[in-house]
Amino acid sequence: MDDVVRLLQLAINGAAAGCIYGMVALGFVLIYKATEMVNFAQGELMMLGAFFAYTFVSILGFNYWVGFVLAIFATAAFGYLLDAIVLRRVIGQPQFAVVMLTLGLAFIFRAVAGAIWGYDAVGFTTPFTNKIANLGGGLVLGQDNLSIIVGTVILCAVLYLFFSRTRLGIAMQASSQNQLAAYYMGIPVRTVFSLIWAISAGVAAVAAMLLVPVQMIDVNMGIVGLKAFGAAVLGGFGSIPGALVGGIVIGVVEQMAGYYLPAGSMELTSNVVLLAVLILRPQGLFGQVIRKRV
Repeated sequence: MDDVVRLLQLAINGAAAGCIYGMVALGFVLIYKATEMVNFAQGELMMLGAFFAYTFVSILGFNYWVGFVLAIFATAAFGYLLDAIVLRRVIGQPQFAVVMLTLGLAFIFRAVAGAIWGYDAVGFTTPFTNKIANLGGGLVLGQDNLSIIVGTVILCAVLYLFFSRTRLGIAMQASSQNQLAAYYMGIPVRTVFSLIWAISAGVAAVAAMLLVPVQMIDVNMGIVGLKAFGAAVLGGFGSIPGALVGGIVIGVVEQMAGYYLPAGSMELTSNVVLLAVLILRPQGLFGQVIRKRV
């Protein structure tokens, strides 16, 4: 029985870590589906969202939930302006130029965050910090991990309703599927793209707020973006459900490997799983095979 409980705890803790990867991966996918751009600064947007939350909650003294909302809006506004002022200029340019630009932005964001907030790790108390939930049968879990899973479910429900039930969400879907047709139908495609960047940044901020009870805030926390990129690739780059499933798979595999295998196996095992899936199914778990006639 103890082995079953331990396995459940590892699976739930892994799923919580995977939800963070999945939410950041969701930002990759949203931007790629709309603009065919790969934003390698997505992890740094999460880092900025965490620092915005730290500013509102710890420095300015706002209530945690108020700071939560303000951090999301501040990060989303930053993402909107980032596209409108900088990234819109490279639409249509070779992918290599876009990759180099977003990588450069990632370094700039880290440097600016270090100059403003410093390079020491900081944090603040949340309603879930150092609290546990006894689920019975000997299964005891941290409320921080449970809050991540519940928060991810709520976020996915909100995004589903937004994209399927609102005019703006449907316009975003149309723009991502056929930009020219959407433009001829009167949809302001450029503004829609900026709004998608805002949503992507806002999702990264939600991931940051859910991660705060588990991890301290510092300028290097954006490294999560690399695992999130792997999650997006694993799920099938361009698939929204795939991004979340890919993140959860990587998170669970890391937890299991960290407990049952020798030290240092966590990173190795998750990468082996990623490589195996790509070898057996190059388009990812939920990706579609696109063939071109020549």
